[in-house]
Amino acid sequence: MAKKGRSALFCRLIAQTDLIERASAHATVGDTFDSAFDILKVAGHRDEYIYRAAISHKVLMGTHSLRTASMLNEFRAGKCKADLVILNGTATVYEIKSERDSLARLANQVDNYKRVFAKVNVIACEGHVEGVLAMVPADVGVMCLSKRYRISTVREAIDCPERICPVTVFESLRTAEAAAILKAMGVMVPQVPNTQRHSAMRGLFANLDPASLHIEMVRTLKRTRDLAPLGDLVDRLPVSLQAAALSVSVRRADHPRLVDAVRTPLQAAMAWS
Repeated sequence: MAKKGRSALFCRLIAQTDLIERASAHATVGDTFDSAFDILKVAGHRDEYIYRAAISHKVLMGTHSLRTASMLNEFRAGKCKADLVILNGTATVYEIKSERDSLARLANQVDNYKRVFAKVNVIACEGHVEGVLAMVPADVGVMCLSKRYRISTVREAIDCPERICPVTVFESLRTAEAAAILKAMGVMVPQVPNTQRHSAMRGLFANLDPASLHIEMVRTLKRTRDLAPLGDLVDRLPVSLQAAALSVSVRRADHPRLVDAVRTPLQAAMAWS
């Protein structure tokens, strides 16, 4: 939709549902996405995207804002990829355990996240909460997405930047980000051939103070992964697509085309090819 202002795939998928029958005569493409979202956010149907949307709306844009906080999706942390990370005064990771997930990998995921982020939260469905509490350490926060699509905190996460592993943090960063952090901490980046640069920088990170490194990591990532430029796009999209807009890369030049597409009357959009 962002590239072409239309989507034949959207038409094919909608035709396989009863969303057209549910829609009012004046419904738009955006209204139809919202209708689908309302169905999918019912407990039992919910997948990871529903949880991402809840965190985006109720934490990132509810407690914080796109001007003061940033969000990372699928961010590498050790041998795992963090579902979602919010950067504000600290770095808080959210591991999602929906109705469709098992808890088999949770202990290992939490262990890896602690090596990169000061605060670790697990957000789960009501049926998983007891299992999560029994499985994760006491410093890990536990949250619940209720059947009414509300987030409640079962146990607060402890903010502990001192426990992070500087080398693991380094392996999670882009090279330019790692260099910027070293410079901010007063460490000279060695002028070595590119083939030796990774190893040299890794060695420098190994000697950094964890808590000080965490502060600079948050500052740097908030700048390099800034979401503030997406604020206008997010405001102009239906609620169901706002979390997608924060995680799927859309060129700024394509923003107006995407907005126009979701505002298209549904009946007209069904002729897209």
